[in-house]
Order: sequence, then structure tokens, then C-alpha cells
Amino acid sequence: MRYHQMRNALQHSSNRFLSAKESFAMYQVRATPFLRHALFVFLFVFPLNAYCQQRSALTGTVKDSSGKPVAGAQVAVENVASGQSSNTATDSTGSYTLQQLAAGNYNVTVTANGFTSQTEQVTVTANGTQALDFTLAAAPPGQELPNAPSAAPQEPSLQDLGISQQQMQGNPQLQARLNRRTEMLKIHQKLGLITLAPMVAALITGPMAKAKGRNGQPVEEPTQANLDFHAALGSTTAALYFTTAYFAVFAPKVPGVQKRGAIRMHEALAFVHGPGMILTPILGAMAFKQEQDGEKVHGVASFHGTAATVTVLAYGASIVAVSWPIHLKFWETK
Repeated sequence: MRYHQMRNALQHSSNRFLSAKESFAMYQVRATPFLRHALFVFLFVFPLNAYCQQRSALTGTVKDSSGKPVAGAQVAVENVASGQSSNTATDSTGSYTLQQLAAGNYNVTVTANGFTSQTEQVTVTANGTQALDFTLAAAPPGQELPNAPSAAPQEPSLQDLGISQQQMQGNPQLQARLNRRTEMLKIHQKLGLITLAPMVAALITGPMAKAKGRNGQPVEEPTQANLDFHAALGSTTAALYFTTAYFAVFAPKVPGVQKRGAIRMHEALAFVHGPGMILTPILGAMAFKQEQDGEKVHGVASFHGTAATVTVLAYGASIVAVSWPIHLKFWETK
């Protein structure tokens, strides 16, 4: 009796175990398809859906005002909401394409060298392609793109050199004064070079118009022709010199212009050869009168040759100061 009870208890426990095992097996069989579907949804469907939502694109062309394509133009887009941006460049046909854009509003900016930049706003829809074309206007002269490489080194402007905009404005009176001064200085330079010829000739012929002979020896008086020739050269030199000086002294002055360098040296030497050109003819006339009276040149008249030599040297140095190497700009014709 007791044996039968134990066998029945073991059989009942075995039946309960088998029932539980069968139930778990049935649950495993039923749950496996659900888990597989859930795993498929999380691993493939959701990412695929998110990926598809970002497959929007923006495309278009960039042309100039005449309809020609603008190659190499920079196209930049910025999402208004997220601030994310991307960019591309147009091809040889002026076309551009931006892919993988999320749906939303975008600011699209196009820049190209030689053209003004242009910005447009566009709405990109999900799973679609939005078209946006641009027509760029030519940039005004002197306007350059930010960070664009310049074609050539930029030279300093007049403002960089300290000249104000007011000073650059036209002044007819000042321009007329400058033109008048330029013309008078051209004549001054030409006559100055011409004056040098009779001046040197008068210096060379000076000994020919001077009495020769030492103390105790017969004095050889100069011929009248030599005296007249030397006097004529001296008179011609004086006339040309003072005519030349007139065009320099009375040339209109330009206010605010400071003289320096060779010009200052040129004018400083004028204080040597200027008085010399006054003193030399006076001493020459005194020497000429003494020669005419049959006297030997004496007194202050004997310094005629020295004064003439100093005058010629100072005059020649003043020309070299502004003409070495010799500039021919004043000889040019308009």
C-alpha cells in the first residue's frame, strides 16, 4: 500500500514536470517569432526610416546676369533650426547638388569671385529634392569677396599715405597753378642749359682779352676784336642768365610743398652764382675800361677772372645737383 502511494506520487510529479516543460516549450515556440520581429524592427526598420528621412537633396544652377554658368562658385547651406551646415562648389556647367539634408528650413549662400554674394531661404521637404537656382550680379569695381585671394598684391592707397579724401578732390585753381609752374620750370631748365654754353666760352676766352707781359717786359695788349668778342660773350651770358632766373623766381609757388634734397642744393648754389653773375660783369666792365685806357688791369677789376671762375663752377654744380644723371622729363612734349 505504501509502495503504491509513493509510485503514484512520483508519477504525479513527473506529469507536472512534463506539463511545465511542455508549457515552456510552447511559450518558447510562440515567443521566438515575436522576438525576431521586434529585433528586426529595432535593428533595420527604425534606422532605415531615420535614414530615409535624411535623403532629401538640394540642387540647382548658378549663372551670371547674361545666363552663362558660373563654375567654382561656393554654395553653403545652414539649417535654421539646428545650425548644421554643409557646402559644395558648382561644376563647369554651374550646377550643384547637396544631398543627405534633413527636412527643414535652410539659408543658402552663394559666393563667387567677381560677383556679389547672394543668400536665399528654402524649405527642404522629407524624401524630396528641392531646386534652387541663382543669378549673380557682377561685383562693383574694387569690391572683393571676404577671404578671397587677391589676383595681385594690393598697392597702398592715398589714404594709407596720409592724404585725406578732401585733399584728393579736384581743385581747378591749384591745378592751374601747378600747370603754370611746370611750364615755367621747363623753360628755366632749357634756358639754364643753353646759358652754360656762352658762360663757359666767356671763361675760356678771358685770357685772350687780357694784357700779357710781366714787370720789366713789354706789355702785349689784347686786340680789339678779342675784347669785343669776350665782352659779347659776357653780355650774352648775363642776358640768358637773368632770363633763366626769371622763370625760376616767378614760377607760381605751391602751398604746403617743402623743398628738399637736390632742389635745396640747387637753390643754395644760386646764392653763390647769383651774386657772381652780378659782380662779374661789373668787374669786367672796369677791366675793359682800363684796357681801353691802355692801363694794366688793377685794383678790384683784377678779380674779374676769379669771380668769373667761381661763378661758372657754382652754376655748373647747381645743374649737376638736379640733373645727374641728366633727366630729360622737362624736354618731353605733351
